[in-house]
Amino acid sequence: MANITLPEIFQQSCLNSKSYPSNYTLKSLSTYPTALKVWRKRLQENAAEMFLQTGSPVDIPYRDLNAGRQLDKRNIFSLVEFDQWLGLQITNDPVNHGRQIVSATKPDPKCRFVYIHGDNSRTRLKITKEMVTKIMTYHQVMPVYLDFMSVFGEYPDQQDLRFSGFREQSLMKETHIGLAVPELGRSGRQFQLCYNLKCASLIKADKTAPTTNEWSIRQAAIHHQFDIVHGTTLWIVTKGHLDLQQRFKELTVRDGRPEDVLSFDTAEDCFRSSLAAHLIYCHWSTDDWRGYIRWLEMVIADETAMAVYGPRGHGHSYEQYCPQHIQDIQRRQDKINEIVMVLEANVDVMKSLCKFYTDLQSNRHFPQELKDSCGEDILAFSAQIEDMMYDLKMQVARATVLVKITNDRKEIILQHLQSQATARMERLNANMEKEAIVMRIITIVTLIYLPATFVSTFFSTDIVKYQNQNGGAPGDGNFSQTALNRWLQVTFPLTAATILFAYTAWWLAEKSTTAEEQPKGRVRAPPVESKTTDPLKFLRFNIGHRPVQQLPTHEPKLPAWP
Repeated sequence: MANITLPEIFQQSCLNSKSYPSNYTLKSLSTYPTALKVWRKRLQENAAEMFLQTGSPVDIPYRDLNAGRQLDKRNIFSLVEFDQWLGLQITNDPVNHGRQIVSATKPDPKCRFVYIHGDNSRTRLKITKEMVTKIMTYHQVMPVYLDFMSVFGEYPDQQDLRFSGFREQSLMKETHIGLAVPELGRSGRQFQLCYNLKCASLIKADKTAPTTNEWSIRQAAIHHQFDIVHGTTLWIVTKGHLDLQQRFKELTVRDGRPEDVLSFDTAEDCFRSSLAAHLIYCHWSTDDWRGYIRWLEMVIADETAMAVYGPRGHGHSYEQYCPQHIQDIQRRQDKINEIVMVLEANVDVMKSLCKFYTDLQSNRHFPQELKDSCGEDILAFSAQIEDMMYDLKMQVARATVLVKITNDRKEIILQHLQSQATARMERLNANMEKEAIVMRIITIVTLIYLPATFVSTFFSTDIVKYQNQNGGAPGDGNFSQTALNRWLQVTFPLTAATILFAYTAWWLAEKSTTAEEQPKGRVRAPPVESKTTDPLKFLRFNIGHRPVQQLPTHEPKLPAWP
């Protein structure tokens, strides 16, 4: 077969495939130059995490289907195989040696399915950036699909799990022929869809300890093109595992039953097959949500049952809660809220998908032949999508109730924590009460012995002596005025110095406290009584400014001292 000549604008776009999406030729309101620059910058920033390095071994499964169940399927492992599969040939212009000519060696298949995947959603996709830009350029994939692909890559955590969307681009008017290449099977009249869906998956199961099971929310980014004249179809699916490819594969096996295998003989058959593929992806997004929510119900019931049904009070054994219990419950509640958000996003995407195909029946640019032949198929497609939406909405309602239950039980655990803290405070107050009683007893005993201690100390000085200095019998005692004067000369200054030191320390502390309490800005404060007017104020208890928590005490009745 002779090479297929491509339009000049398409050739330039293919030659500049590395600059995708700046080389995107199907201009629309959403693909103005500034937006294309933003997408290109975002692709360059994330390429190292998303894709393999150039020259690395790749793994790109594809399936090219044509009429009569013709199927070309294999995996691409190198750049040479990739270029041969894509069918682009670049040669030098024999007339203008500085110019290159791009031609195609084969037409597009009726249905092309390209599966871009990694080992999981947090590893690099098994494809290089150069290959991605070539595929996107050759099939003129709408650049917004890069946003859906950007959630995949080598990241420590799942990226943009809350990101969800549905995008469409319709170029079905006869006046908007776009890049019409009839030899390739492209009329230029087409529509493109981009959306993502998510499902729940059990990644680690432990039958002996079910509460330790691990669940994950997996994403899939889907791109679809459909030529409304030739029926040429393109699917690009990006996912972290091969399970979604297996589901599409089951619909395109050669030895399957005719009613179960997709057909691509006519444009009408291609359209019906595209509806079936959409249903496969939507059905995948409903997988195992029931099991995930049921597991969360079991875990929350197991972790909070004692808080609700466990007896409390003296004589009962009950669970002692700590802040970690609140953290665990909050983490479960965050997971449930995440489920609600993801399920609602899936419902919105399905609703948008259903509305798009329903609106095709009233679109005057959509071929009448497809309307007449596929009208009932669109109705059946919408009915099945609505069934899936209803199932997801029921799971949303179930998860919403679980959020309320979790929040209520978290409040109960908080109350138990507060009651435990109150009980500890009561025990502490009781101990402090006992200690206060002991301190009062010690103080009273000290006061009893204080006069005797002072007298003993005074009489041990040289002021009064009863012993005979010559070793004779004790006399009536000797009084020394000089010793008394020396004692007074030392005692009074030391006492005054002690009082002055204590007053200075108190004054500095009060000044520091006042500076901290005053506002930083220029706020007119009411006049405050000076704290330094009374030199002996620091010796007294200021009950008004220094509130002290009164402890419950049972003071012993002591005899009043005269």
